[in-house]
Amino acid sequence: MQTILSIAILVTLFTSLVIVLRWGNVRCEGSLPTSLFSFIAILFTSGLDVGLIMLPLTEFPVYAREPVYHFANPLAVEFGFWGFLVWAFYFLTTFYFCIVEPRLRLFEIPIIKILNNAVVIGTSAFTGYLFFRFLPNYIDGISEPMRYGLVAFVVLSSVLSSTDVRYVEILSVASTWVFFALVAGMWVAADIGIVGFAHTIAEIGAYFANIHRFVMPISDYHAFYLFWWFSWSIMIGQFVSRFVGGLKTWQLLTALLIIPSILIAIWFSVLYYHFAHHIVVMGFFKVAMVIVGIIFVINSLDSLIRLYTVNLDLTVERFGRNRYIVGNWAAMFTLILLYQFTPLKIEWIGLIVIALYAVVYTLLYIRRGSLSNPVPGALDDDLDHGSGTGGDAERSDSFAR
Repeated sequence: MQTILSIAILVTLFTSLVIVLRWGNVRCEGSLPTSLFSFIAILFTSGLDVGLIMLPLTEFPVYAREPVYHFANPLAVEFGFWGFLVWAFYFLTTFYFCIVEPRLRLFEIPIIKILNNAVVIGTSAFTGYLFFRFLPNYIDGISEPMRYGLVAFVVLSSVLSSTDVRYVEILSVASTWVFFALVAGMWVAADIGIVGFAHTIAEIGAYFANIHRFVMPISDYHAFYLFWWFSWSIMIGQFVSRFVGGLKTWQLLTALLIIPSILIAIWFSVLYYHFAHHIVVMGFFKVAMVIVGIIFVINSLDSLIRLYTVNLDLTVERFGRNRYIVGNWAAMFTLILLYQFTPLKIEWIGLIVIALYAVVYTLLYIRRGSLSNPVPGALDDDLDHGSGTGGDAERSDSFAR
């Protein structure tokens, strides 16, 4: 499996490089363009999940203890699993759904559509399962009924939020500000200060000194992370491409690589300061981390539920609000339990996504003539027909050139 994963990573990164060098000035705009701040907020809160909040404090000791990670400090390793280079996956798929999919409509081919939505549903459930799994680490003594009940509540809240697309930007921006408040609160409470923070965040430099090590799987656990990123990549690109506000391709890549990575670096540095100085997160801030984690889960599930319900026409308009809520809640909660009680793994979902990549690459080669001979205004026509992405004749001609 790791050989397949390694080949997929190399192809993905190479393709991203070719795109930005060949079509760096193509303007990318979605069907619901937003400001850069709103776009990044939607991307950050939809493209990441509860793992960003709950995993680092449990993983720092592992990276400090296991020899395979000793080429860098635990903070640099954690950042390498979550930041910078892996965001190129999201760039590739966001560009594809902004520019290419409106012409070729490959994701409307029945088998691709079925697999794509199976991935969306399976990964949505994994997000809920991850929250379920790590709850005991943050809520001491939580009972099993309370644990299941809290997850059921979070899923219900996500389904309710997904009933109206207007909630996306509101929820994403609000989640981002709540996240900022958590970072600031833990910074102040731990008395990190400017100097302490500067010394801590500087340790991330070890990631960039060893960035080549993060291209391929370092360990089985790193492979798990990379499969996880792959499993998210197509659906996040499909979703957030709607909100791109006219960025050029090179600007889109820069924004995706740098802005989320800055936020991740700040958050991880605050957490790592706690770990390195043996400061135990307790009481209010432990509860606050759970609350922010819940908000992130709701945001992620909201985006993914909306994506597959639109793709499969399982919408509120078709079934009515009550049937929509009950059906999606029951399906999602059941799938979360499958991760708990069956051998189902996110790596399997990642393999399906890599297979989808291979199919799409093949079809792009076969249908390359459709990209080299654009019809003026074709992207506008696709938008009018509800493709979920948009553009204009100028952008079409620029891409063709």
